[in-house]
Amino acid sequence: MPAYQRVLLKLSGEALMGEQKFGVDPAVANQIASEIADIQSRGIQAAIVIGGGNIFRGIAASARGMDRSTADYMGMLATVINALALQDALEQLNVTTRVLTAIEMRAVAEPFIRRRAIRHLEKGRVVVFAAGTGNPYFTTDTAAALRAMEIKADVILKGTKVDGIYTADPMLHPEATRFDTISYLKVLERGLKVMDTTAISLCMDNKLPIVIFNLRKPGNLVRAVMGEPVGSLVTA
Repeated sequence: MPAYQRVLLKLSGEALMGEQKFGVDPAVANQIASEIADIQSRGIQAAIVIGGGNIFRGIAASARGMDRSTADYMGMLATVINALALQDALEQLNVTTRVLTAIEMRAVAEPFIRRRAIRHLEKGRVVVFAAGTGNPYFTTDTAAALRAMEIKADVILKGTKVDGIYTADPMLHPEATRFDTISYLKVLERGLKVMDTTAISLCMDNKLPIVIFNLRKPGNLVRAVMGEPVGSLVTA
């Protein structure tokens, strides 16, 4: 029996990159799509928020002198490219998918309307939310928290390269230890780079659990949805 009925999966743009320097690796997109298809076939309603860092990073560009708002809008458009790539990969597996964007572009996607998004989920379609929140200065992490509240998701599943939350970056500090569960406040107090502080605060205020897990390990997404101890759980 699944532990969650409606989930919001947060993917970074880098997740689609594979071993490439930038862009979308179709093989990686297909692997992620098959994991999503697996949970969808079990009757779990799945929504996805995807970043754009594999194509364009707003924060990095603004640090190099570009206007932050302009850079962020460019980053939002990058997430639409990723959303379309993921939609294509899912539809090749016969999973009906809808891309909903916070910035209107009717030729490629539907505008985000909360009730329509929920209706798609109820009909068993996978929904991909693109263009972040539609506002500059907000990350796609915050967009994930916001959309999760709006569709009344049971949990945010954040797929990363590591298998949970550590006391320090395990890639740089091999001695770092992993948390099985951790409170929102501890994440904020310790400044752990799980999601940005706005997203964590939003989840804390609305008591929405977050599971951080390794997306690269096949089958982990299904295990996370089933409530098995995969990665780290952030909760009250």
